[in-house]
Amino acid sequence: MGDLFLVRHGETEWSRSGRHTGLTDVPLTEHGREQARGLVPLIRSHRIGAAFVSPFQRARETAELIGLHDVRVDPDLHEWDYGGYEGITTVEIHRSRPDWFLFTDGVAPGPPEHPGETPEEVGERADRVLARVEAAFANTEGCVVLVAHGHFLRVLTARHLGLPPSHGALFQLGTGTLCRLGTEHGRPVIAAWNVRPPS
Repeated sequence: MGDLFLVRHGETEWSRSGRHTGLTDVPLTEHGREQARGLVPLIRSHRIGAAFVSPFQRARETAELIGLHDVRVDPDLHEWDYGGYEGITTVEIHRSRPDWFLFTDGVAPGPPEHPGETPEEVGERADRVLARVEAAFANTEGCVVLVAHGHFLRVLTARHLGLPPSHGALFQLGTGTLCRLGTEHGRPVIAAWNVRPPS
């Protein structure tokens, strides 16, 4: 099996200010576009067998800017549904819930169109994506690329390593970065994490 590359989309106004951006479809900032373009040399040096992207514009534009072609939109790659915490910062949440932690506590319920997800529900989505990644590896040569969102990709990494979704908390992930998941002696490993292009 080849390597699985994870790309977190470039900066948005909401990511810059720390607002939880789940199902709100915000665009990249110009800096976010520059971050994406900077990843081109890191991607170009690998043979891409398949690529999947979140349906949201910040991820789709990142995929386009890094030069991915024949990208399949995968609805399961969307960011954590933050429910009642959509658009709110952690600092604001801590004013009423000082011990709150996303990866163990989940989110407050939201409206019917985005009710919120538990860590376990995000983990189930990640497992479905990983099953499609495995199928892609079986039917193509080269690596597989996922372009998506920070918290979701952290949970996906935990699941790839056989850890519970809450362990996604261990993997800090910046905007406009590239990660590589691989194997060593047949076991899943993190081969590179939070890679940014050289300044």
